[in-house]
Amino acid sequence: MSDNQQETAAAQAAGIEDLQHAVVEQLMAVIGAPDDQDVADAADGAVRALDERLRAHAV
Repeated sequence: MSDNQQETAAAQAAGIEDLQHAVVEQLMAVIGAPDDQDVADAADGAVRALDERLRAHAV
């Protein structure tokens, strides 16, 4: 693996980790405000973004 490929893989892993943290934060917000549609929508967006990134990374 070249240096550029290693840097790209590291950046992707960091991006995934950032999204994982965002999902945890959003789900904690849902627990704190279970009836807030805006909070639910934000959590849904975070989960979808993580799912998309993980699917792209798996290919």
